[in-house]
Amino acid sequence: MGSVLSPSDRAVDYVPETVTRSVKLLVAGNFGVGKTTFVSSVSEIKPLRTEETITEASVGVDDMAGLPGKSQTTVAMDFGRITLSPKLALYLFGTPGQQRFVPLWEELARGALGALVLVDTRRIEKSDEVLSVLEERGVPYSVAVNQFEGAQHYPLEEVRDALDLEPGTPLTSLDARDRGTCLRSLITLVEFLFHRLESRL
Repeated sequence: MGSVLSPSDRAVDYVPETVTRSVKLLVAGNFGVGKTTFVSSVSEIKPLRTEETITEASVGVDDMAGLPGKSQTTVAMDFGRITLSPKLALYLFGTPGQQRFVPLWEELARGALGALVLVDTRRIEKSDEVLSVLEERGVPYSVAVNQFEGAQHYPLEEVRDALDLEPGTPLTSLDARDRGTCLRSLITLVEFLFHRLESRL
């Protein structure tokens, strides 16, 4: 895939002249799974965030179970960019996690080559809806388990079985705060998508 820009290069706010191809990717997942943190960790530009403080109006609308410390939520999208190789730039669009924003997911999915779906094993059943939305719209995806501090870690094959993933669907683990593990999951997704495209040629 080529060399990835080091953290010291992250101040660059323009696309390098060597870039000849760009790809739009979604970073999806249910409410509170770490999408905003992920985009912030990998983006080489200052990420665009559309977070608002969670208010009492969310009670009974957004499922806050298992998220006692969450005080903000994405209401439109997160946006970041990373130059994955000298010739390839990825544009990352983090989707809001609440079910009421499904119409916005549909707009964000237009032109997306694929999606990285973040999963929280403490609320793994919440991932089903996100996976269904992507499958219904024909968006190929890979899955990454966000290893939250203090949460029980499960073997990836157990997670695969719990999510009923197709055998060919890539499954990785990461810490959304750690750029290295996030990049590995992104590279896995990109390789999967490009191999998928090549097989259709």
